[in-house]
Amino acid sequence: MAIDFLLANARLVLGVGGAAVLGIATLAVKRLIDRAARPPGEDEKPDQKSISETWEELSLTGASPKLLKRGLENSAKKSLPAVIKIEKEDCSPSSTAEVPRLEIRRVPLCVTLQEKLLHYYQSHVTLSESDVAQAKQKALDVCMEIQAFLRSKQPEMPLGEMCLGGSLFDGLQVVSADHACLLVPLLIEEKFWYFVPGEETILNTPQFWMVRRTNLEYFGRGSSYWDKFIVGGYLSSNAVNESLHKLVMGSMNWPALGSMLDCTIRQVMGSQELKLEIQQEQSQLFIDILPIIRFEETVLTSQPEIKGNFENLWCRSFYTDEATKLRDLDASDSGLRLCCLKILKAVCKDQPSLRRVTGGHLVNVILHLSDTESDWSEAALADRFLQVITEVTGYLEQGFLPSYFNSAVNLLSELSAEEIDEIGYTLYCAFSNPDMLLQRGV
Repeated sequence: MAIDFLLANARLVLGVGGAAVLGIATLAVKRLIDRAARPPGEDEKPDQKSISETWEELSLTGASPKLLKRGLENSAKKSLPAVIKIEKEDCSPSSTAEVPRLEIRRVPLCVTLQEKLLHYYQSHVTLSESDVAQAKQKALDVCMEIQAFLRSKQPEMPLGEMCLGGSLFDGLQVVSADHACLLVPLLIEEKFWYFVPGEETILNTPQFWMVRRTNLEYFGRGSSYWDKFIVGGYLSSNAVNESLHKLVMGSMNWPALGSMLDCTIRQVMGSQELKLEIQQEQSQLFIDILPIIRFEETVLTSQPEIKGNFENLWCRSFYTDEATKLRDLDASDSGLRLCCLKILKAVCKDQPSLRRVTGGHLVNVILHLSDTESDWSEAALADRFLQVITEVTGYLEQGFLPSYFNSAVNLLSELSAEEIDEIGYTLYCAFSNPDMLLQRGV
């Protein structure tokens, strides 16, 4: 009765996340008490009805979102037959007579979560130098060809020196060297254009800026090359993307270029982004072609998959600032923030339900956590790993993850309620069993 009363009032006292954890732990203890009270020998024959009732009781604690409840029910249905089969096999006279129970248990390579995380990092997360070098060289070859083509095809287009960026070139890519980003800088004249911060636009969204044409009374249309991409008085990111798509995707001879570079190059169809797929033997590399505008310390990118149908919006990027800040923090105290980040990125890449959690989300959570936690040594890696999971869950419950460099920007705004529920359910389960997140790498 005391346990039932505690569970019934846990949500009021501890909130959603606390009640979920308390429910899992308390019901596990209650189950052990019930099993201990049974006659000898009865424990070896689990009752399928009692197990399903335990899962049902857990899902009715009211502590988690709708997908958590649905996921627990599905997990119970899927796992019950396997659990019953294993226990019956272990308890059968033939198996116990031939081989002692203790001898058939596997001895794990790693005992503590700390050891498992380091093993996961070394065996699964890190990339070989040869794979990274090969991917970088292939991306560089394609980059040089695209730049040469644009300069010959559109010599009047004011573009800066193209460069490759992203996690592959910052040492933050995990699991496989399969993604790079080709940055295409647009050179715009400061006297003709004004950067409008997101707070000053009609949408009042700090993450999305606009680039307005100015001084038209002194410098009429046509004074700037980019005037042809004006929509409603603003430089249209959609129009720039469409122009580059026609030039690069529609005009370049990809089969001939692929033959020259000893690989297969094709466009990624059905994507709003400008994206190429490069296939060579067993390796695969994707290259995003990303127009950007730089003005002093401000970097704006054209990312149609984020801004949706608003064709005049440009996304304010803090990627370089975030990566630099994280490296500086690690350098100042010999910490493992980057190691923790890469482990979490690999976990999210491996787990289908977590793939909407991006490196940008994780970097910002770690930066926020670094303001309050100073110990990021190897000995504290497991504690920080679990703490980041707890912090992410807290932000999901609030529906708001502030950008480290602009607290008004909500990095969760691009996620739907269903996606937040799904991510939250997986992380709730990880509270009691963090090993489940490392299954792919172990």
